[in-house]
Amino acid sequence: MRSENTPFVGGPLDGRVLPVLVGPTGNPPLWYEVPVPDEDGGPHTVYAYRRVVAGHSKRLGLPRGWRYEYAPEGRERRRLNWPWSKPKRAE
Repeated sequence: MRSENTPFVGGPLDGRVLPVLVGPTGNPPLWYEVPVPDEDGGPHTVYAYRRVVAGHSKRLGLPRGWRYEYAPEGRERRRLNWPWSKPKRAE
């Protein structure tokens, strides 16, 4: 698998550059989650980072690279909305 050195901005990984595995399209994942174990044996704390464009090329405006920015609110959870699904009932 191929990896790409990606900088992290904000949060506990601020200023670090870590190798992140890239997918078949050559892009890293949209979200990067870092689980941190609790010292007292409780549940893990998960820090979420969102992928953003690091810069654009001058001529065509294509993305030149990626970076991860800290998302203190956590990862956005989306529910798939299929066109043939019935709308949810109001309870």
